[in-house]
Amino acid sequence: MTTSIIIFILVSLFNICFLHATNDHPPLSLDYYKSTCPNAEAIVRKEMECAVQSDLRNAAFILRLHFHDCFVQGCDGSVLLDDTITLQGEKNAPTNLNALKGFEIIDRIKNKLESECPQTVSCADALTIAARDATLLVGGPYWDVPVGRKDSKTASFSQVDTSIPGANDRLLSIIAKFMYQSLSVTDMVALSGAHTIGMARCTNYRERIYGDYETTATMKSIAESNLKSLKSTCPAAGGGDNKEAAMDYISPNLFDNTYYHILLRGEGLLNSDQELYSSILGIETSKLVKKYAEDQIGFFQQFSESMVKLGNITNPETYVDGEVRKNCRFVNT
Repeated sequence: MTTSIIIFILVSLFNICFLHATNDHPPLSLDYYKSTCPNAEAIVRKEMECAVQSDLRNAAFILRLHFHDCFVQGCDGSVLLDDTITLQGEKNAPTNLNALKGFEIIDRIKNKLESECPQTVSCADALTIAARDATLLVGGPYWDVPVGRKDSKTASFSQVDTSIPGANDRLLSIIAKFMYQSLSVTDMVALSGAHTIGMARCTNYRERIYGDYETTATMKSIAESNLKSLKSTCPAAGGGDNKEAAMDYISPNLFDNTYYHILLRGEGLLNSDQELYSSILGIETSKLVKKYAEDQIGFFQQFSESMVKLGNITNPETYVDGEVRKNCRFVNT
């Protein structure tokens, strides 16, 4: 594919994104709950502290939930909805099935919020605040979270697999999916840094470890040992699909910039991760990977800014026909 064609595609995508992003809707604000539920953030923080203290992996679960929520219909709490007779949720879409956890944490947060401020704080806001606290509690940065989202009364099973970047997506596909959400290449590389915590399932990294992992890896002795361990629990012929491995095997429970060091060594666990550094089209992304590997403070600053942009992807329909759910799993009756 020539450079001119690539540029044409990306410009076209930008135009689509611009139209996608210009929906009029009420702005979010930092003091939305100042008079109606002043303790909202403190309630979320306390519950997240308990959750992360009980299991550090809960931080990654909540971050992933937030990301998967925002990339489908915007940050509207649709990912939290259970299937009912009249509504097909997003939880059982192939990309989400067996991949999303932490719903019970949001249930506990919502129960506490309802006790303090009935039908005031939306599930979408609770999840967005919880994602910030999850990051902070495992060593990551703090950022102020604009609030005022409404919860959707709908979900989109079909959008999950078309909107959320896949583990084996190539670079242009990943860029396109981020750009559709009005997120830049810089946002994409910074937000991918969330993979410094959490695990991936064998079904998502099998193609990588039996593909070009050995080709991209530079520290052969370490890579061979790690690869042998990965293959022992994730056979090429199938089976063990839900076996898990850390995306950052050096400091899997600490939010830091080690993820980028792993990419520089060619040992990214997912094809989509290693693409950021190793793709022949990744001129800009590889520079950003190097930048964040060298400068953790710079990574933290950009991650914070990009998380605010991610959280600002709202669903305009919710400002016409949204609600504040009493129970995050079900639309109000």
